[in-house]
Amino acid sequence: MSLDPLLHDVRLNGAVPRHVAVIMDGNGRWARERGKPREFGHRAGMRAVRASVEAAIEAGVQVLTLYAFSAENWGRPPTEVSALMGLLELYVRRERRDLKEKGVEVRCIGEMDRLGPRTRGALQSIIDHTRGGPKMRLNLAISYGARQEIVLAARRLAERVAAGTLLPGEIDETLFAQQTYTPDDPDPDLLIRTSGELRISNFMLWQLAYTELYVTPVLWPDFGREQFYQALLEYQRRERRFGRVLAS
Repeated sequence: MSLDPLLHDVRLNGAVPRHVAVIMDGNGRWARERGKPREFGHRAGMRAVRASVEAAIEAGVQVLTLYAFSAENWGRPPTEVSALMGLLELYVRRERRDLKEKGVEVRCIGEMDRLGPRTRGALQSIIDHTRGGPKMRLNLAISYGARQEIVLAARRLAERVAAGTLLPGEIDETLFAQQTYTPDDPDPDLLIRTSGELRISNFMLWQLAYTELYVTPVLWPDFGREQFYQALLEYQRRERRFGRVLAS
């Protein structure tokens, strides 16, 4: 099936998710199957990033969050970490102008202070260059861990209580959510995980409370527009109840 009919089906079939989050998994396995080093897979994964961003824009997704580098990824061999940082910098150089032209606003979520100055500077440049893009927000989760995010939010609220500017009884879900990395974004409607692994991997634990999960065996470098649209079509077949019983 060509891509245009799939996109046509998405637009006709129902509501498009406002926020799609993606755990991009399988680069290393994809490279190993081809007898190549892991960096080869990470480079191939950059093409899938472009395809998913373009597919999300075309479908009308408002927010796309990509899990690019987890807090746990710092435990990988230094050579692989260095290669991944280099690829982030390459992504900025290659995509900054195109993302701005497409109306995409880039934000980064995670512990940016753990990044080296060159990588941090490159990411800041794409944030500044695309600020205010009206078409779609692209969140790059880098040096990100959901438990760390929740601890940080709790610490911020505790500091306000200690300072006497907030009463413990005033803390509710809305106030807590405002302390997370994504206070301006709707919670993800759909989480896509590639490579067939059935886990969340410390990703957006607060925000995913009622998110629809879609797992595909496709490895990330092979995940293109067609696969993205298929995930949206599957989402549109779901009945979202948020714990309630819908009237018959």
